[in-house]
Amino acid sequence: MNTFAGVDLHGRTALITGGGRGIGAATAFELARSGAVVALAARNEASVVDVARRLREKGYTAFAFRCDVTDTRQVRDLALSATEAMGRVDILVNNAGTASSNPLARISLQEWNHIMEVNATGTFLCTQAVFDQMVEHGWGRVVNVASIAGLEGGRYIAAYAAAKHAVVGFTRSVAAEADGTGVTVNAVCPGYVDTPLTDETIARIMRRTGISWHDAMRGVLETSGQSRLIRAEEVAEVILSLCAEEAGATNGQAIVLDGKDTP
Repeated sequence: MNTFAGVDLHGRTALITGGGRGIGAATAFELARSGAVVALAARNEASVVDVARRLREKGYTAFAFRCDVTDTRQVRDLALSATEAMGRVDILVNNAGTASSNPLARISLQEWNHIMEVNATGTFLCTQAVFDQMVEHGWGRVVNVASIAGLEGGRYIAAYAAAKHAVVGFTRSVAAEADGTGVTVNAVCPGYVDTPLTDETIARIMRRTGISWHDAMRGVLETSGQSRLIRAEEVAEVILSLCAEEAGATNGQAIVLDGKDTP
């Protein structure tokens, strides 16, 4: 059941990065059901084309674009294309991200840079590309998908936690710039979510340790203090709530979803 079924986004437009799967795809459906026109972006063009097709089959208006959020030119082109397709960008959901896990001694500079570029630099570039037009229109919602790791850290995730800490700090700083403009900037900070990204994390643990899927999953949940994986739809509902007209007083916040409750 949609907890935020009363949110009305008719007349609003949304750009969602990492929109081809997991939280991004769930958010696209959540915002579209609430009336928004949505544009999806990802490096894997086929994935966002498929999500946009499924949205259109349900009667929603959706567009798909290929974009590597670490590439300045591609991000600029994405902002122009999304604006041309939808008229403007009212809502930006910075969901594109990647993860890794390694003890500190085994983190290469290449791995560090890649994690920082996708999670932190991508968020910066995409926000910068649409922020001014939101301010000019006097209304906007930026929601950055961070992580509990961006607030607490954890073993073997130094690069990922550092990148998500950067996202949270960026969120709070840009929110301060946005204060009084009609634009809000917030972050959602979930624990482990039932998405392909978590599947990849479990697979890496299994390869490196030789333990079973069950034991790897149990270890991940115990390390994070979660009783279960969070559903992508739960994260999408919180994102939707931050995009509501009534959410104008919520700015610079990092909303935690810790997965310690029951589904």
